[in-house]
Amino acid sequence: MQFTPTVRILFLSLLACLYGACTPDAPTDTGETSPPNIVIILADDQGWGDLSMNGNPVVNTSHIDSLGRNGLIFDRFYVDPVCSPTRAALLTGRYAVRGGVYSTSAGGERLDLDEQTFARHLQNAGYRTGAFGKWHNGMQAPYHPNSRGFEEFYGYCSGHWGSYFDAMLEHNGAIVQSEGYLTDVLTERAMDFMQEHRDESFLVYLPLNTPHSPMQVPDRWWQKFADMELPAHRFQDQENPDHTRAAYAMAENIDWNVGRVADKLAELGIDERTILIYFSDNGPNGWRWNGGMAGIKGHTNEGGVRSPFVLYWPEKVPQGRVVRQITSVADLYPTLLDLTAVADPGDKATDGLSLQPLILGDTTAWPDRVLVNHWGNRTSVRSQQYRLDHEDRLFDMISDPGQTTDIGDKVPAVKAVLKKKKDIWREEVWSELPEEDLRSFTIGHPDAVYDQLPARDGIAHGNIERSNRWPNCSFYTNWTSPEDSISWEVEVLADGEFEATLYYTCREGDTGAVIALQTGMEVATVKIDEAYDPPLRGIEHDRYIRGESYVKDFKPIALGTISLQKGKQTLSLKALEIPGEMAVDFRLLLLKRL
Repeated sequence: MQFTPTVRILFLSLLACLYGACTPDAPTDTGETSPPNIVIILADDQGWGDLSMNGNPVVNTSHIDSLGRNGLIFDRFYVDPVCSPTRAALLTGRYAVRGGVYSTSAGGERLDLDEQTFARHLQNAGYRTGAFGKWHNGMQAPYHPNSRGFEEFYGYCSGHWGSYFDAMLEHNGAIVQSEGYLTDVLTERAMDFMQEHRDESFLVYLPLNTPHSPMQVPDRWWQKFADMELPAHRFQDQENPDHTRAAYAMAENIDWNVGRVADKLAELGIDERTILIYFSDNGPNGWRWNGGMAGIKGHTNEGGVRSPFVLYWPEKVPQGRVVRQITSVADLYPTLLDLTAVADPGDKATDGLSLQPLILGDTTAWPDRVLVNHWGNRTSVRSQQYRLDHEDRLFDMISDPGQTTDIGDKVPAVKAVLKKKKDIWREEVWSELPEEDLRSFTIGHPDAVYDQLPARDGIAHGNIERSNRWPNCSFYTNWTSPEDSISWEVEVLADGEFEATLYYTCREGDTGAVIALQTGMEVATVKIDEAYDPPLRGIEHDRYIRGESYVKDFKPIALGTISLQKGKQTLSLKALEIPGEMAVDFRLLLLKRL
């Protein structure tokens, strides 16, 4: 249920009463009495050591550092080893595998539909909600961010994007073309949302795209690092210097954008009553200076899961405190609901704890706890003092933060307790994940106008090949035979008529192919009469050679309309005629409900 504007005003007035502002003489319609705004900025693949506040000697992240000095730093804050699980834990306050998130692509990144998000609760409580950036928890409604509590979405739902300059994105499901450097563009859209809703309580979720590869960054940020001598560290023999230089340049660009957000809040006069949070989704995406910690992205050791975390809230949080207690990304769900006085109507227990006592300075009753980090088949557990790694080696993280000396034989009782915690987690949490993912890709949700079926989610048959082994942001090519096809196992959620659009490229001399979209007896066809073969993009902007697919600018062409009936079915693209050597390269099928 979403509130009407009238009910939203009444509810926010009630929240104002909870904040002590609703007295006979106190107005309830001013900014001073509104529940706090929330702005969450999430970096992608930025390590704990990529900030100057954590001791990096060459990177200058002065804006983030300033938020920490004037706010609150959580010094032992832990996330998941990779992107989509961290996002799921943030949204739900639960271990990601509980919500069906076990992978970063091919459907395994989707958050189960019975999981509730804090964004939905805030939206139902009258907050204006917007997400701007990388979603990575499902593309098709009702997995889409517009279905999970965000009225406004601008960005991309995939795990990574192929070009950070003038990128093809989506706005509430519709395909749009951006202009400029992607991190800057996303920040600007978030600031526009803050401007528009400055007189209301809002949630802005800004999951940025960097420093995830491709390692693209404008000259303004690259020049400082292009020939820089990098800081020494224990894993230097595994470092790729230009990759690190690009990551550092991207980190400074992120910091500049964080500064822009902070300045915008101050300009609007709402910084005092806004909770501004900054952190990253996993460890660094390469071996570089990280305070001597073991592990990078994808690892369950300390360096792969420890994230910087800053919270700035001038109205409530005193300056300059550092929290040493171990905390987790799953803690943010109950924390944000507590700080906004919004009740959790969900029927599922969270794995996180509300950080409200720590934020407000009360550490007396904080429990001794154990956090679990998991990825693939590797599970590590962390107590306040110790980490038991995936090989059951025990490390004292106070005296040995780099995990160099196994002390399991010296404190066997500690090891036994943590080993039991790990075993219980694997038996009770990991075992909840089904052995086979039976979820279909959903289309035709009655509340959604658009559905995207990208190459990423399709299955190629015959000669068709993916442009890269990493599905995210890839396209299909080598479509040479009428026997070839691309299919999606879908579940249509409601009957409807849909306008289908194909995003393609076609070489000179290969025009004339007839492409058909088919399910059951329903068919829509189009003849490709126009050649369109732009070059691959990205090579000209990459500072370091990428592992993912390069991209092209794909051209939309109308396939016509198709009638889809509710239920599970196979949706296929076939080439009925191929007069040339190839049919088309395929990127995306867009369906629009009529």
